[in-house]
Amino acid sequence: MAAGNDRAGECDVLAWSGLVAVAAANVHSARNTGRSHTIGLRADGTVIATGWDRDGQTNVSDWSEIAAVAAGWRTTLGLRTDGSTVAVGRTAEGQCDVNTWREVVSIACGDWHSVAVRSDGRALATGNNQRGQASIGGWRNLVGVSAGYMHTVGLRDGGTVVATGENGWSQCDVAQWSCATAVAAGSYHTVALREDGRVCAVGDNRFGQCDVQAWTGVTAIAAGSTHTLGLLLDGTIVAAGNNDDKQCDVSTWRLHRG
Repeated sequence: MAAGNDRAGECDVLAWSGLVAVAAANVHSARNTGRSHTIGLRADGTVIATGWDRDGQTNVSDWSEIAAVAAGWRTTLGLRTDGSTVAVGRTAEGQCDVNTWREVVSIACGDWHSVAVRSDGRALATGNNQRGQASIGGWRNLVGVSAGYMHTVGLRDGGTVVATGENGWSQCDVAQWSCATAVAAGSYHTVALREDGRVCAVGDNRFGQCDVQAWTGVTAIAAGSTHTLGLLLDGTIVAAGNNDDKQCDVSTWRLHRG
C-alpha cells in the first residue's frame, strides 16, 4: 500500500505550509491495493489531505483542534487536543468506530484496524481482528503503538515491546527487545529504535527492509510497506528496503533544525 509515485495525487503537497506533522497511508502491496493518501497536520490544529479518496478518507477539511493524525489504507484518524478521536473513510470492518474513545494520547492505523493508547497506558482497538491484530485490550503500561497490515506493536514505558497478530514472517517476535524508545510496523516487518541510537528489526526481509543493524545515531524511525527509514542526529536520512518506486532515494535529504 505504500505509494511510490503520484498515481492518485498523493504527492501533490508542494503548496502545503505551516505543517507540524504528516501521515502516509502505509498499505501492503497486493494486486488489489497500491493506491494511497497523505495527511498533513497544521500548527493551528486543522488538517489537510490529498490522494486517493475512494471511501472519503481525505474528507478532513472540517477537522479542528487536532493534535495528531494517522492514516491507514482507506482510513484517516485524528486525535483531538481533548483526547477524543475522529475518523473518516472505510467503515466496513469497523476501523472508524472510534467516536467513544477518550483520554487517548497516541493513535495508529493498520490496513483494516485502528489502535490507540490511553493516558493510563491501556490500549484500544477496533476493526478487523482476523489474525488477532486488534486483541490488545490486555496490554498495559504503553507509551506508543504502531499498526502494520495484520499485526500491532506496542511500546511499554520500560522500553520493552509487545506484538500481536499475523506472525508468518516473525514480525511479532519482539519479546526479547529492551531499551526501545520507538516502534514502527511495516506490512510484514517490525522496527524499534533503542536508547543508544541503534535500530533492530524482525520480519520479512525479502527487500532488505530489516537490514538496519549497522545504523547508528538514529533519532527517529518509520516503516513503509517494504522499506524502513531512519533519521540521524545530523539531520540526514538513511533507508533500507524496496526501492522500486524510488522510496529509498533519500541520501540527499537533510532536516534543518531550528
